[in-house]
Amino acid sequence: MEVRAALADDAERCAEIYAPFVTDGWVSFEVDPPGAEEIARRMEKYGASHLWLVAEVDGVVAGYAYGSPHAERAAYATSCDVAVYVDPAHARRGIGRALYDVLLPALAAKGYHAAFAGIALPNEGSIGLHEAFGFTPVGIYREVGWKCGGWRDAGWWQRLL
Repeated sequence: MEVRAALADDAERCAEIYAPFVTDGWVSFEVDPPGAEEIARRMEKYGASHLWLVAEVDGVVAGYAYGSPHAERAAYATSCDVAVYVDPAHARRGIGRALYDVLLPALAAKGYHAAFAGIALPNEGSIGLHEAFGFTPVGIYREVGWKCGGWRDAGWWQRLL
């Protein structure tokens, strides 16, 4: 496995990985999966300000992770949100762990102080990954999103970098 900075050529594969998280459940609160062009725009934006990484297995992108702004107001500038998505065909093989092993120290080196992860609930796998990296729960937004025919909660976890 190789973890590296994402390239524009990775956008299509990242869009493929992300789409089922949008369409097949409530892991993502997006309703329509973004295409490769939109993912490329996000990669460029967040890759410049924070970082966007991919993990390759046998030359194929199997997962990705990124940091993004936590909120718009200036006082939040040293906080960031993080996310990781792994192709289900590669789940439970340490890909999310490998991505965070690179992403979190890199964000700290860029001067970010606190990282936040929003997790649509329930999602024991994501909770387990984040808590293994020292994230602690800070709260739950109850019934904050309508997805898949019902109200969904979103939990927030935090880690100081």
